[in-house]
Amino acid sequence: MSDQHSHQSFETRAIHAGNTADPLTGAVVPPIYQVSTYKQDGVGGLRGGYEYSRSANPTRTALEENLAALEGGRRGLAFASGLAAEDCLLRTLLSPGDHVVIPNDAYGGTFRLFAKVVQRWGVDFSVANTSDIESVRGAVNDRTKLIWVETPSNPLLGITDIEAVAGVARQAGVKLVVDNTFASPYLQQPLALGADVVVHSLTKYMGGHSDVVGGALVTADEALGEELAYHQNAMGAVAGPFDSWIVLRGIKTLAVRMDRHSENATKIAEMLTQHPKVTQVLYPGLPEHPGHEIAAKQMRSFGGMISFRVQGGEEAAVEVCNRAQLFTLGESLGGVESLIEHPGRMTHASVAGSALEVPADLVRISVGIENVDDLLADLRQALG
Repeated sequence: MSDQHSHQSFETRAIHAGNTADPLTGAVVPPIYQVSTYKQDGVGGLRGGYEYSRSANPTRTALEENLAALEGGRRGLAFASGLAAEDCLLRTLLSPGDHVVIPNDAYGGTFRLFAKVVQRWGVDFSVANTSDIESVRGAVNDRTKLIWVETPSNPLLGITDIEAVAGVARQAGVKLVVDNTFASPYLQQPLALGADVVVHSLTKYMGGHSDVVGGALVTADEALGEELAYHQNAMGAVAGPFDSWIVLRGIKTLAVRMDRHSENATKIAEMLTQHPKVTQVLYPGLPEHPGHEIAAKQMRSFGGMISFRVQGGEEAAVEVCNRAQLFTLGESLGGVESLIEHPGRMTHASVAGSALEVPADLVRISVGIENVDDLLADLRQALG
């Protein structure tokens, strides 16, 4: 994060970091530099360091500077998707024979990347309950290079004490990676709590409008940032200029959106705990959630994601998803509109039969910013 923005509040950084007025016209929004290559003033005479847009693009640079400022990091990197960001990180930091500790609750695409792609490359992994420090410590061995954490986790909304796991990582001499997608940097700052790298699917809360796919890495270590940037360019799965511009636009309203997501989700979670058809509500904002105290310590508020289990098993859960009307049946999350899905058959089908398999009676909702009374009414009719 540049010194220019280090003293500013989050909301101010979200609007201004990386968003300098265009020097040619004074436009207050960075232009979309839809360009592949750049005129050089003589061989090697680059203007602003730009030569080819895989290596760097001014619109992507604006986004990357903004991401670093929001997470309190030194270097931000934007990618074509969250999984592209994860792939770049893993291939930068790992070699055949290395070992990673992954959580027992994680995005299905992340598990698929480890189990079906990275493992074939000769990198092994162990599964740990990252909410239990001793479970994490016990999973680390002499080949471990990374500890991977999601908090809140997807889809069971587990909470990991980032500061405590960072202590385990430091003691073992390994790096801690935190997927901050569910919280966003507005609600949680993993680097300040000891993480080495933060991962985002920019598709979700950062973009916020279900109209872009992107990913990001942010690190506080300048040397690691340079290494990641080298691999970003060498591998090439970069965010395009228009996608970068769309994410930048979404980020400007991140703070106000997250406040509304959290407010609506709290009211919905409280209603679900009282509903006779619901057997369990998973939301860290509820006092009875096992991670509530840690979440209250390391998060500004509790976010817009809720999972719940219903009476009647898998078919009943699927029917709740099918009967919802205002909640759109669809994968993904973090948009202004509310979404509902059945993780076992949709986003987490890839973890079936593994240690990360999710309950068949589980429903996951991404609570949007609509009027909460309308959302409550829709869930009540969907539950029957």
